[in-house]
Amino acid sequence: MRERRALPVIGQSPPERADAARNRLKIIEVAARMVAERGADALSLDEVARVAGVGVGTVYRRFGDRGGLILALIDEREREFQAGFLSGPPPLGPGAPAEERIIAFLHALVDRTVAQQGLFLLLAKGGGFGGPYRVHHIHLATLIARACPSADAAYLADALLAPVNARLIAFQREERGMTVEEIKSGLTTLVSAVARS
Repeated sequence: MRERRALPVIGQSPPERADAARNRLKIIEVAARMVAERGADALSLDEVARVAGVGVGTVYRRFGDRGGLILALIDEREREFQAGFLSGPPPLGPGAPAEERIIAFLHALVDRTVAQQGLFLLLAKGGGFGGPYRVHHIHLATLIARACPSADAAYLADALLAPVNARLIAFQREERGMTVEEIKSGLTTLVSAVARS
């Protein structure tokens, strides 16, 4: 009997070869270990390739540049985070009132940012609102529209996401000596003020 092959789907990436998948995992594991041991600033694609036992060209073809590798490192935790707010248990996931979900989302986003702060700081050096910002914004704007139907949900989503960026959180923790709980408390106060307006 002949093996059936799946037809390609328009817009979908072709299936990854087994050796390419192994190399990708090795590269990501090595890069994650280097970041954990030495910090994100020390991440070097040449050294990652050497330690992973793959050619430098393999790393550049797969990830493009250091920014691409940083996004790959952020990606797995981001997928878990998104699964939590899209379909996880309340109050982060569906089933809680919109205001509670907004607070739970922002608190979880603070934890998410702190967990990979060095990588987010490197990503921020590239400027712009790349990475997962758009997904976060759409989700938050949807919740705001439910909690405050007459408000400009898109603007308020930007306003509530602004304090939850790696640079500001690093400044608050390192320069101001704030704890993560104090940062979350400030966000709760901000959300409550928005919801009352």
